[in-house]
Amino acid sequence: MTCPSLLRRGHAADAVGDLARTTAQWVRASAPQLTARLRQDDTAAQFARFVLVGAVTTGVYAILFVALRSRGYLAAHLVATAVSTVLANELHRRLTFRADERVRWFTAQWEAGGVTVIGLLATSSALGWLDAVTDGAQPWLQIATVVAVTALVGLMRFVALRWIFRPEPAPA
Repeated sequence: MTCPSLLRRGHAADAVGDLARTTAQWVRASAPQLTARLRQDDTAAQFARFVLVGAVTTGVYAILFVALRSRGYLAAHLVATAVSTVLANELHRRLTFRADERVRWFTAQWEAGGVTVIGLLATSSALGWLDAVTDGAQPWLQIATVVAVTALVGLMRFVALRWIFRPEPAPA
């Protein structure tokens, strides 16, 4: 039996389909402007690239964390953090700040990795607290906790990488 209100209003699938088509049209129309904007080198474009890299590497973190969780939340967290951090640092060096010719790989890992240690301590503490108060939290809650803490630490990383660890410009 079909719900009477759906008979009067149409199917939810039709509404979802319309929304998907409208969104796809908007994306196709907006993609060139968005791409051009992301290619600029001002602070807003760099921050947008920083957030995109953070989103991708957070996805990598989540996949690794879930895959390694059987070894314990802390071991999974440490390995997932190490791998996703090295990837994020390299993507930030090459894409976010376009510093691959000015900053060597090891220097980027060392400087950004130093800031990441603060994040690792903060997220590990948050996961430990969560585990203690929830008696074995669900993976989605653990990942959400790490994402929230990482977002705050990520903002600190952006400031550090953008203004503190910025290489001196070459003399004219």
